[in-house]
Amino acid sequence: MKRLFSAFLAMAILATATIAQAAEKSTLTEIKERGTLRVGLSTFVPWAMRDKQGELVGFEVDVARRLASDAGLKVEFIPTAWDGIIPALLAGKFDVIIGGLSITPERNLSVLFTAPYAHSGVQLAANKEMAGDKATIADYNKRSVTLAVRRGAFTVQTAKKYFPKAKLRQFDDEAQAFQEVLNGNAHAVLASSPKPEQMTITYKDKLYLPFTERLSRGSEAFAIRQGEFDLLNFFNNWILLRTEDGWLKERHDYWFTTLDWQNQVAEGQ
Repeated sequence: MKRLFSAFLAMAILATATIAQAAEKSTLTEIKERGTLRVGLSTFVPWAMRDKQGELVGFEVDVARRLASDAGLKVEFIPTAWDGIIPALLAGKFDVIIGGLSITPERNLSVLFTAPYAHSGVQLAANKEMAGDKATIADYNKRSVTLAVRRGAFTVQTAKKYFPKAKLRQFDDEAQAFQEVLNGNAHAVLASSPKPEQMTITYKDKLYLPFTERLSRGSEAFAIRQGEFDLLNFFNNWILLRTEDGWLKERHDYWFTTLDWQNQVAEGQ
C-alpha cells in the first residue's frame, strides 16, 4: 500500500507540474508553436478594407503581413466589430489588435500597448448644403447640430470634448457615418485622418473641411493582453526596426497621403 501510495503521489506531482507548465506557456510561445499570428482588426479606410476580390488590404494589413513575414509566421486576420475588439482580445479570440487603436489611459487599464507605430488625428468633414456657413468649433457645438461618429472609436471622445452640446449618432461602420452626412441626415462626421480629407476630395461637391487644423492627434499602437511582456518586447523591437529603416513611413505615406490604391478597393468603403 505504501508503494502504491507513493506511485499515486508521484503521478499527481507530475500531473500538477504538467498543468502548471501549460498554464505558464506564454502567448509568444503559443504563436511560435502554432506558426500563425492571429490579428484582430476592424475595417475602416485606409487602415483595413476589402478590395474588389474581397481580400483585406490597407495599412494595417501591410503591417501585420510584414510583421508575420519577418518572424517566419503565417498571419490570420480576424475582422471584429470595433466596439467589441478589446473584449474579443481579452477573451483570447486573437493574439494582438493591429487596427488603428489609439493609446488612451482608459484602454490601457485593460490592455498593454506597444510603442506607437503610427500617428493620426481626428478631423471633421461637413455637409456643404447643411453646414456651409459653419466654420468654427462654436458653430458645431450647438444642440441643433447632429454629428456622426463610429461607435467605440476615439472620435466619440473627441466629439464629446469639443461638441458636448451637439447630438451624436453612432454607427458600427465608418462608411455608414459618412453616408449619413452625404445623405443630409447629419451636419458633419468625425473620423481619423486621412478619411475626412480623402472623402472631401472624392465628394468635393458635397463635403468640405471647416477646420484647417486637426481636432486631436492620436498615437496608434498594437494592443495585447496584460502581462504578456515577452510578446510586448517582440513587437516593440519590430516597430523600432521598421521605423528606423523607413518601411513604416513608406507604407503609411502610401495609404495616407495618396489615393493610388483607390481603384483596388470595393465600392462603398
